[in-house]
Amino acid sequence: MIKTILLVGLGGAFGSVFRYLTHWLTTKYFQSSFPLSTFLVNVIGSLLIGLFIGYIGKYFPENHPLKFLLIIGFCGGFTTFSSFALENYNLLQNNQQITAYFYMAGSIILTISAVGFGNYLAKYI
Repeated sequence: MIKTILLVGLGGAFGSVFRYLTHWLTTKYFQSSFPLSTFLVNVIGSLLIGLFIGYIGKYFPENHPLKFLLIIGFCGGFTTFSSFALENYNLLQNNQQITAYFYMAGSIILTISAVGFGNYLAKYI
């Protein structure tokens, strides 16, 4: 149990750092009212979780430590659904309904598609 907690914590720490770096890079190079960094993190994180699920499921037993490190830890620390909800709320409160609805639809469609695509790609790794 302690080993699992440490793996999840370590993965979560790295995921959080990569989340911050993604936000920093995106805001440095792209200025917009569209929450691009959260959008990218959720799409990339969904692709990664699909890859990890496919790869780990193919080559390792069900509760392999990589599952806790990469899927629960890293992807859990990297993706930002709570930020997604808050940003949409703020867009709606600021009368940016079109941007909010585009962000919601794009995020949902692309993240679910990215999970499937990542899982598909894992078959060839």
